[in-house]
Amino acid sequence: MVPVIFLAVSVWGALFTLASMVRLRRPGWLLFPYFITAWVTGELAMFHLAWQLVATIVFIALGALREWPGWLGLGITVCSWAGLLLHQRRAMQAPAVLEAALRAGLGDGYFQAIDQDLAGKLPDRVRFGELVRPFRFKDRRVERISDISYGPAGKRNLLDIYRLADTGGVQSMPVLLQVHGGGWVYGHKQQQALPLMFHLAARGWICVSINYRLGPRATWPDPIVDVKRAITWIRAHITEYGGDPNFLVVTGGSAGGHLASLAALTPNDPEYQPGFEEADTSVDACVPLYGVYDLLDRHGSKVKQGMEWFLTRVLMKKPPSEARDMWERASPVRRVRETSPPMFVIHGTYDSLVFIDDAHELVRELREVTRQPVVYAEVPGAQHAFDTFHSLRADATVNAIARFLAFVYSAHIAAARSAS
Repeated sequence: MVPVIFLAVSVWGALFTLASMVRLRRPGWLLFPYFITAWVTGELAMFHLAWQLVATIVFIALGALREWPGWLGLGITVCSWAGLLLHQRRAMQAPAVLEAALRAGLGDGYFQAIDQDLAGKLPDRVRFGELVRPFRFKDRRVERISDISYGPAGKRNLLDIYRLADTGGVQSMPVLLQVHGGGWVYGHKQQQALPLMFHLAARGWICVSINYRLGPRATWPDPIVDVKRAITWIRAHITEYGGDPNFLVVTGGSAGGHLASLAALTPNDPEYQPGFEEADTSVDACVPLYGVYDLLDRHGSKVKQGMEWFLTRVLMKKPPSEARDMWERASPVRRVRETSPPMFVIHGTYDSLVFIDDAHELVRELREVTRQPVVYAEVPGAQHAFDTFHSLRADATVNAIARFLAFVYSAHIAAARSAS
């Protein structure tokens, strides 16, 4: 039985490899399990190669090559290894792709425009130590202050602050607001964007990660109201933690990308600020990742048609046929304006949960309308949520975001110096 079992294990491993190498858009019922398989395999390709190698050695030692099924399994496994190495090679393209996107959006000389002190803190390569420990996020330089209330919705209106454990007396640090994803129905402030927040906090940023109200208990616009309320709290209280209330950027992935971009594109909108209409909810930049930017499926995506059914029942509570204007206003692609802040839109080319069409549409609208820089990067071979833990793509993306934010913050510093 050993050769047969080895063949079955080889086929199983090869299917994981295959999933990471293809871009699947249908059938809809298969997309979520495909995403999980492709996501874990693609971002941890070398780990998958390692377990397949160990398994092969064990099976061969047990006599797997005594019968033809074992030799067939070995051939399949070797092909799987080749596929994993090819996928890893594709991942190694991410730093160059992201740097090219920054140069295209900010100009070839953008790095020279970054403040010298900020530029000295920017790493120029992915850190090997993080790649071999993909789920380790702690950094002794960073402390987390947990569960601070920013609104009236109990546990769903709590935030965490990540900052230098020893600030050395530094005050007025730039602030990043992180909005988690989870399809507007699940997710938590301590589950996503940890590589980014620890990276920035260790380099003198204040990072704020929030919970917000979720469907089906919440009804639109509750989630975006909470994001706006968090911005208001930051403006009023972040100085108590060493942050600069005058420089705030917002980021998020998936549903968080939708909310972050919508917040950036609707500053001071009274519809989304009930009871605090006079508060300043503008932001200085936005970095949405693999977000949903058009709730109305204007480009005919089959997944988006399913999303309309889902959103109607769990969040919007009214279909577009009854409340089209509400759905329009909730779509970031329809809220683009001339004074939109600088944006760095990031999407994976293999995303199977939110197709890349949404990013194309948002970037096209931004570049036609806004006067501020628009950077757009398609991360090669990346699935949805590719930045959740350390990987080649995730860490290259973190480095690129840090450079973008340093560029924007440098302009803010220069303007403040000129004003004084």
